[in-house]
Amino acid sequence: MRQWADDESEEERMPTGPWFYCLKHNTVEPRDGCAERHRLGPYATREEAEHALASVAEREEKLEEEDRQWEAD
Repeated sequence: MRQWADDESEEERMPTGPWFYCLKHNTVEPRDGCAERHRLGPYATREEAEHALASVAEREEKLEEEDRQWEAD
């Protein structure tokens, strides 16, 4: 486990990216998290990872619409 220096700020103590969204625990994790099979990502920022499920839903909706248009042609 890492020892923190007394003069490190809280920001310096926070993990930095990449970030992942854990489907098993429904939470955002840094690189050292659950197994890859349980995660979405990597994401550059914690905020992007927090919105992972919404991003996936938006992409899926777009792909389904493209499929409907393709099948209609």
